[in-house]
Amino acid sequence: MPGGGAKTDSGRFFEDYRVGEVLRHAVPRTVGGGERALYHALYPARHAIHSSDAFAQACGLPASPLDDLIGFHVVFGKTVPDVSLNARANLGYAEGRWLRPVWPGDTLRSESEVIGLKQNSNGRTGVVWVRTRGLNQHGETVIEYVRWVMVKKRDAEAPAPETVVPDLKTALEAGDLAVPEGLDFSNYDTDLAGEPHRLGDYAPGEVIDHVDGVTIEEAEHMMATRLWQNTSKTHFDGTAREDGKRLIYGGHVISMARALSFNGLANAQMIVGLNGGAHANPCFAGETLRAWSEVLDVAETGAPGVGAIRLRLVATTDGSVGTLKDAAGKYLPGVLLDLDYWALMPV
Repeated sequence: MPGGGAKTDSGRFFEDYRVGEVLRHAVPRTVGGGERALYHALYPARHAIHSSDAFAQACGLPASPLDDLIGFHVVFGKTVPDVSLNARANLGYAEGRWLRPVWPGDTLRSESEVIGLKQNSNGRTGVVWVRTRGLNQHGETVIEYVRWVMVKKRDAEAPAPETVVPDLKTALEAGDLAVPEGLDFSNYDTDLAGEPHRLGDYAPGEVIDHVDGVTIEEAEHMMATRLWQNTSKTHFDGTAREDGKRLIYGGHVISMARALSFNGLANAQMIVGLNGGAHANPCFAGETLRAWSEVLDVAETGAPGVGAIRLRLVATTDGSVGTLKDAAGKYLPGVLLDLDYWALMPV
C-alpha cells in the first residue's frame, strides 16, 4: 500500500513560527440563535441589548446582536489549533476592538499574523504574539485583538529566532472605539434594562462588588469549550497536566465574570474595546467565582446618548474586593482574571 505519511496534526511549536507569517484558520462557522441560547444557558448573561430584539430596535439597531463575547469565543477558538494547541499558558491581550456587531446568520472565520517572538531563558518555551482578526461572510472585520502565549518547543536545542517584541498600546482611547451604526441611546429604557445607573453615575476610582457567585462545573466548562471549538489539550485531556486536572478555559472565566457584572453594571451594554488582560491564576472545576469592577475612565462617543465606560473586571475565588496584588506586585492566589475593557453605556 502506498505510504501517505502522517495525516494527523500535532500542532505548532515555538520554533515553527516566523514573524510576518499569516495563518488562515479553519473552519468557518455560521452562528445563530442556538449559540445565543447556549451562551445564556452557560452564563447568567442578562444585558438587554443582547436579549431582546425589541429593546435593541428601540436603541436604533435592526435586531438584537449576539453577545459580544460569542464573537470573541468563536474567533478565538478557530485560532487554537494553529496558535495555542501546545501552549503552556495564555499570557495576555491588547488592542482588542469590536468593530461590527455579529448578527444571527453571520459566518465567522479567523486570520492571525505573527507579530512577535521571544524565546524564554529556559530554552524549552517561547512567547508568540499574534494579531487576530475575525471576519464575517462579507470579508468585514468584526473583531480584532492581540494576544500572546507561551508555547513549548519541539526541540530544546533548536536555535532561537531573532527576538521581536511588538510595541502595543497600553490602552485604547475613546476615539479608537467603534460604535455600531445606528446605535442611539436617546430613548433608553432603564426599567427594562434592569438598573437606573447611567454613565454620569459612575466615576473613575469607584469599585463595585457584584455580590453574586457561581461555582464552576466541569460539565459546563467542557460544554462551553466544545461549543467554541477550542481544542487546547489542557482543557480536554486530563493527562496533559501533571496534576491530572483539566484547566478551565480562560474565556469561560471571562464570560462568567462579565455576566456577574450585570449586578451593578446592567447598562454597560456592549463591549467595544479590550485594553489588556491577564489570567492571573489557573481555574479548576469546583471553585466558586465572584467578581468586582473598578471604573477606570468615562468618555463621550459622539453617538446620540451613547457614552463609553472603561472598566477593570476582576474575577476571584476568595471573594476579596479591591485588592489584586501583593507587596511584590504578584497577583494574589485568589485572583483568576484581571481584564481591562471598554463598554458602551447610556449617558
